[in-house]
Amino acid sequence: MLQTLVVKIGTSSLTQPANGLLALATIATLVEVLSSLRQRGYRIVLVSSGAVGVGCARLGMTERPRTIALKQAVAAVGQGRLIRIYDDFFTSLQQPIAQVLLTRSDLVQRNSYLNVERTFQQLLQLGVIPIVNENDTVAVDELKFGDNDTLSALVANLVRADWLFLLTDVDRLYSADPRSDPDAQPISRISRIEQLKELQVKIGDRGSRWGTGGMTTKIAAAQIAVGAGVRTVITDGRHPRNLEKILQGEAIGTQFEPQPRPASARKRWIAHGLIPTGTLYLDDGAVKAIRNAGRSLLATGIVRVEGEFQSQEAVLLRDRSGLEIARGIVNYHSTELQQIKGQQSDAIATILGYPGAETVVHRDNLVLS
Repeated sequence: MLQTLVVKIGTSSLTQPANGLLALATIATLVEVLSSLRQRGYRIVLVSSGAVGVGCARLGMTERPRTIALKQAVAAVGQGRLIRIYDDFFTSLQQPIAQVLLTRSDLVQRNSYLNVERTFQQLLQLGVIPIVNENDTVAVDELKFGDNDTLSALVANLVRADWLFLLTDVDRLYSADPRSDPDAQPISRISRIEQLKELQVKIGDRGSRWGTGGMTTKIAAAQIAVGAGVRTVITDGRHPRNLEKILQGEAIGTQFEPQPRPASARKRWIAHGLIPTGTLYLDDGAVKAIRNAGRSLLATGIVRVEGEFQSQEAVLLRDRSGLEIARGIVNYHSTELQQIKGQQSDAIATILGYPGAETVVHRDNLVLS
């Protein structure tokens, strides 16, 4: 069966750190490697940062823009230039590409999510390499991915990828920042996300002066991806040929072992496509029923409601201590839940004055964390 690879390369790998200009040799090598893998039967999606960085260089700016309006204008300048460079390199190897610009709203609405999914599948069937970036020109703050690490993890979930490669400016995950701590220890394999807490990993917030992500966002992206059944690797973006070596079994970078993939496409969308707008805190009985028996959530199991949300929006489900246990689509809005929390289902109609759903979150719309 053909394997699908999502490769994310960050601004720190695409550009020269001193001046933000494109590192053309790195891009050329990456294009050669991806084209070769495509010829060998792999399905490839490239998530590429760099539009803002390229735009800054084109406009002679020495710092990344701070305001949203300026960033969007600079991204508009840089995106066309970036995709042209990719097209020139890929065309020289007879490899067709496509530009796909996404905002978070494209994945929040179920219909648009399915449309995006179908577009990706059609492109991959045609042998095209989609080049994906956030549509910085139109994205608004509340509907932004925030960084391309998160975007790449969500795309990996969307296309049901086998591998997600996060190419960055370090060769793997370390117990501390190796650029400032000589005692930092390399970490080669993570079988459980919880290991990161056990190892007390110290991670930086920023990758470079030209980028938006740091190791924090990469670990968060890995958590999304492995939860969707995608094996994830953090490795050095300056050496793209490592992709081939890793696929051949070499222990390069840090690998995150995947968890079982959710069987339902709808549940993958609930888990990773939606943005939770509220939180429900549950008693021990409800937590046990959901975790161990796969039951729906009833009003009687809710002890606290946080946030304002409408019916059919996504919410987080947490135990009394605040640990996230699941997320799902709720059948009531927050005002109603404040009235019926802790109550038996047969009392709902009397309390609200009208009949409501028996379940607060039905098990078909609920995904364990």
